Amino acid sequence: MNFIDKAFEALLRGESIISAIDEQIVYNQLDGNEQAIWSLLLASGYLKVLSYESYLDIPEGAEPDYELMLTNYEVKLMFQRMIHDWFIQVEPDYNDFIKALLVGDKKAMNAYMNRVALGTFSYFDVGNRPSDEAPKRFYHGFVLGLIVDLQGRYVITSNRESGFGRYDVMIEPKNPEENDAYILEFKVHDSEDEKDLRETVQSALQQIDERQYKAQLGMRGISEKKIHSYGFAFQGKKVLIDGE
Repeated sequence: MNFIDKAFEALLRGESIISAIDEQIVYNQLDGNEQAIWSLLLASGYLKVLSYESYLDIPEGAEPDYELMLTNYEVKLMFQRMIHDWFIQVEPDYNDFIKALLVGDKKAMNAYMNRVALGTFSYFDVGNRPSDEAPKRFYHGFVLGLIVDLQGRYVITSNRESGFGRYDVMIEPKNPEENDAYILEFKVHDSEDEKDLRETVQSALQQIDERQYKAQLGMRGISEKKIHSYGFAFQGKKVLIDGE
């Protein structure tokens, strides 16, 4: 059992762990990078900081350690189910989702997400109140888990500022001449404001445009025709993905 496994066990027992945090590079360094994993979970709202070292108390140039713990009991239960269910029950075809995303096959993307949602998501995880942030975090984390294998060719970031807001996920190519860029925005259906998932997904796409999430990629020299926007609309175990 490696250190990460032991740390997860400690968190699920209600204990805290100690780690440095990398606020700049998270999602493109997940493969075996302990610090990046805890940074991801902290940025996604699954961990909270209990205490941290002051820069005045550590050697110059060193990174302070943070004491981290799962946010609440509900997150603990969610992680228990994620570990038990996601990687046991889901067929080992998640690369099909990545392939569909990169070629713009929305039909395949929708088929995969709805199959997985129906087969593995629980109503506790996805919730039934759009005002609650927990369901969106759940979907967000699941999609991030699907695309992490892209880290060899892309830089994957989440909840960063661009334009006039904070996008959910940005997939930026390390070689823009060979690969395109992608922006993903997630929205949970709100029956008071939207009549169906189609309106929800259009709202997600509209947010990408209105808040100019493509601005950051444009400033890095990526042409707009090579930037693809996808909205993900969720309602319980139903998913609708649209965009181009």
